[in-house]
Amino acid sequence: MSDASPKPAEREIAGRRPRVGITMGDPAGIGPEVVLKAVAEREVLSACAPVIVGDAQLLAHTARTLGLRCGYQIVRRGEPLPADTDDPVIYHLDNIGVSVEPGVESAAAGRAAAEYIEAAVALCGAGAVEAIATAPINKRALFLGGYGFPGHTEFLAHLTGTTECAMAFVASNLRVVLISTHVPLAEAIRLVEKDRIVGVVRLTERELRRWGIARPRIAVAALNPHGAEGGLFGIEESAEIMPAVEACRAEGLTVSGPHSADTVFLRASRGEFDAVVSCYHDQAMIPVK
Repeated sequence: MSDASPKPAEREIAGRRPRVGITMGDPAGIGPEVVLKAVAEREVLSACAPVIVGDAQLLAHTARTLGLRCGYQIVRRGEPLPADTDDPVIYHLDNIGVSVEPGVESAAAGRAAAEYIEAAVALCGAGAVEAIATAPINKRALFLGGYGFPGHTEFLAHLTGTTECAMAFVASNLRVVLISTHVPLAEAIRLVEKDRIVGVVRLTERELRRWGIARPRIAVAALNPHGAEGGLFGIEESAEIMPAVEACRAEGLTVSGPHSADTVFLRASRGEFDAVVSCYHDQAMIPVK
């Protein structure tokens, strides 16, 4: 979820399915398998025209190993995507060296995965694809490859020049937005601060309106057990979260909280809230996954 809103490209042929750039992820990881299996799904092919951004040779090897289809048209980096087909296409970067081994973290694998993301963003910025989907990356390999981003969210924000972003997940009718992402828990607690919460709530409200929800109902999860029980189990609720909620309400936003995290996600999944703003990574990931 970010403030980067590139205009969808105008397709040359009316009625064409939107093109989605799919990054292959870490070449030493599960990404190639996941992408090939996803692209083979009829439901995926009926919704979009996939453009796999990765290495054609590795994808072909993976397909042979798993008995999957991979006879897709190959377009090399810098060449235009074909305008006369909605069939899957492989956008081949040819950037994997012999040092990339399955299951082994390496700088080479991290650099390759990062270059797939960069190439996909470039395609989207040029209007060649209408959206991007990403396969898993290895955060340590990314770091070894010279990229200091903790994950896709921050990397994509950097590449698109956006100043506002938040990691968000949608699982059926449960929508969760995170205040912090891949940071140590001690740092995540420090990041539960009024101004940061207000910024995430504003961004969430704005994006939900773009999704067609006229007046989004946003719940902010508590950090401490049972919402801190009036300060008995912590002060973050009274010192940071409640003032943030009050500030957002003063702006006219429909926001409530802090809500005890052991029940707020269930309440949201049942339709009481349109989204939950979560205090840290695992608090959000457990109910989503």
